[in-house]
Amino acid sequence: MSKERIISNKEKSEDKALDLTLRPAILNDFVGQQKIKENIKIFMTAAKQRGEAMEHVLFHGPPGLGKTTLAHILAKEIRVNIRVTSGPAIERAGDLAAILTNLEDGDILFIDEIHRLNRLIEEVLYPAMEDYALDIVIGKGPAARTLRLDLPKFTLVGATTRYHLLSSPLRDRFGSTFRLDYYSQEDIQKIIDRSARILSIDLQDDSSKMIAQRARLTPRIANRLLKRVRDYVQVKGDGILNPQITQKALELMEVDIMGLDSLDRKILSSIIEKFKGGPVGLNSIAALVQEEEGTIEEIYEPYLIQLGFLARTPRGRVVTENAYKHLGLEVPGELQSKLI
Repeated sequence: MSKERIISNKEKSEDKALDLTLRPAILNDFVGQQKIKENIKIFMTAAKQRGEAMEHVLFHGPPGLGKTTLAHILAKEIRVNIRVTSGPAIERAGDLAAILTNLEDGDILFIDEIHRLNRLIEEVLYPAMEDYALDIVIGKGPAARTLRLDLPKFTLVGATTRYHLLSSPLRDRFGSTFRLDYYSQEDIQKIIDRSARILSIDLQDDSSKMIAQRARLTPRIANRLLKRVRDYVQVKGDGILNPQITQKALELMEVDIMGLDSLDRKILSSIIEKFKGGPVGLNSIAALVQEEEGTIEEIYEPYLIQLGFLARTPRGRVVTENAYKHLGLEVPGELQSKLI
């Protein structure tokens, strides 16, 4: 029964054109992730001074935080071409060979969802990353022989939302690995203000803050909310995003001040109403809200846990005191014992 969620951090088709418009082209325009930016500047400068390709880079972290954007910024900053593909798109070794042999010295090959690469494809990728060479097997059986082709000195940039699914040999071949974390609310507000300027939106400060509070610390969600509020104001208002009309737009979207939507609240309230706040198993929660267990665990739970609204205990999931207060409900006296 999955419903299209405005506050989902996964990319939607509507985001693609907006991302191209709002995506920073240079590192100085990229808001947040300060430590990563400082490291990237050093690596880029050093590579340019030596006249060499940058070492291979891996970005990992939740969706919507800027992994793809950083890959494009790398290419722009060091003035090379970027070839974009994804793990699922490379189905055969020949697909990868065709991509690699068409690169030029210094080019960037960006592989999104790199954790979904076929293991046989990975075997072909190892010598390409280490020795800039491609081993091709010609013939079959006893007559088979290996032909080694030299490749241009390229930089592989990988991105993944599921770092733990990457094989150890592949992880070890990246020279630099960076984890993108959720943004501060202040940085999210800066991103919203920047996007509003690019889109020529008349956005008042309080409205910017209201959207930032609900953006789940994720730039992709922040930009999507800004676009939806802009559309509402265009139809219902005078084109100016003031706090009053912004509040009405957000209420219509059913996104509250903590960034929870109706489905988040349904999970919490269902556990409280049916299981007295828990502990309760994942399968029971999935049955209550008519969702797949994997969807609950991967899509809904992480943010609720991050907020401190839901806790995982050895006996199951438990709704916390913060969640009761957020929903305007009385906190039960025995709650603390359930969290042990």
